[in-house]
Amino acid sequence: MTFSTTRPTSDALLAEMMLLHPKLIDLSLGRVERLLGKLGHPEQRLAPVVHIAGTNGKGSTTAYLKAIIEAAGQRVHVYTSPHLVRFHERIALAGADGVAQPIGEDALVEVLMRVRAVNDGDDITQFEITTAAALLAFSETPADVVLLEVGLGGRLDATNVIKSPALTVITPISMDHAEKLGPTLAKIAAEKAGILKTGTAGIVAVQPDEVLAVIEARARAVGAPLTIFGRDYDAYEQNGRLVFQRDDALIDLPLPALIGRHQLSNAATAIAAALTLGERLPHLGIDERAIEIGLRTVVWPARMQRLLSGPLSALVGSTNELWLDGGHNPAAGDMLADTLAALDEKSSKPVFLIVGMMGQKDALGFIAPFRGLVRAVYTVPIPGAHEAPHSQEKLADVARSAGLQAFERASVPDALRTIANLPPGSKRVLICGSLYLAGHVLTLQQNLADDEA
Repeated sequence: MTFSTTRPTSDALLAEMMLLHPKLIDLSLGRVERLLGKLGHPEQRLAPVVHIAGTNGKGSTTAYLKAIIEAAGQRVHVYTSPHLVRFHERIALAGADGVAQPIGEDALVEVLMRVRAVNDGDDITQFEITTAAALLAFSETPADVVLLEVGLGGRLDATNVIKSPALTVITPISMDHAEKLGPTLAKIAAEKAGILKTGTAGIVAVQPDEVLAVIEARARAVGAPLTIFGRDYDAYEQNGRLVFQRDDALIDLPLPALIGRHQLSNAATAIAAALTLGERLPHLGIDERAIEIGLRTVVWPARMQRLLSGPLSALVGSTNELWLDGGHNPAAGDMLADTLAALDEKSSKPVFLIVGMMGQKDALGFIAPFRGLVRAVYTVPIPGAHEAPHSQEKLADVARSAGLQAFERASVPDALRTIANLPPGSKRVLICGSLYLAGHVLTLQQNLADDEA
């Protein structure tokens, strides 16, 4: 395979790397390990790594940890996926000001060109080669901690090349990506528990009993000590505050900045992880003050994010609320429905959903929890999706089968105009169903794409 010799853009490089995808894909560490070996094993030259797997809450927990560690005055690299607007978001480098920021275009192009040259046209997935690029960038930029989020599963995910992380974290596990990870919750849990390492502490979020049994069995097999939600730590809301509790600590904290009751358990998992990390690495200086600041300052786009300005907010009108969430599986549907119910308790308004979903997702499982909570569902396509999304016609049929009133619309702006023109009165609108749809929405909000008709 030949490549252009002129300096390309990161978009062009990423598109070229898609062409290297193996014809027969298997989840494996072999390809990325081979490439990392040719690069001189950057994964062995990193700051202490916190490896994070799970189905839901993975990104939020990572965001809390980033905010807490930075509040302690430490520098953090962060690897996440997928991105919302630009690929650069996936590789956040610790900044001189102490705040990690998405890698710049020049730096991304340079590191992608280096891994492309070393790979030399061998079969490899885009996620594998870009993970190698991220690890190379992290190894060459000073930091105190690396937060490494699993892409898919855990056991055979490209990020699982880290042999001795400082800490592992497993957030709530539910059915998702069954076509790749296995058809049962136990099989999915086994894949995600594959990040547990001998002698490395593991923090485990609230889990179904079936999942917890699998995680505990894996931990016993490899000799990984676990700290488990509900057994070793807990958290609850009391008098408008978050109370975190474990055997040796009772900490009174502000409620997290991220919205939703499920964020209490996500925050608790991050707190347990931060405290354990601080105990293992006392020089990080992670204390109660850093945790409090982190909870108040955490930012994580497209997780019950209120859109207060921009062209889409203008379309729906200033008297209406516009929210965005990238949740896309049945567990996320349950959590979002619970969040909407909690918002309604505080301020009752008619609720409307705008939903777009990828074709492999369980649309009925996601939409059904909203029955009785929303006035109507407007289904939309997902422009630029990397795989076939559900058509808006099919999604509308699914919503109707769940007992919801549903209508198809050609685009998010079209759906917002429809809702804005409904009879007077303040409304609450939630756009949800896909991180790819959320990224499209944020692109429109930032005026980086044309407003569809």
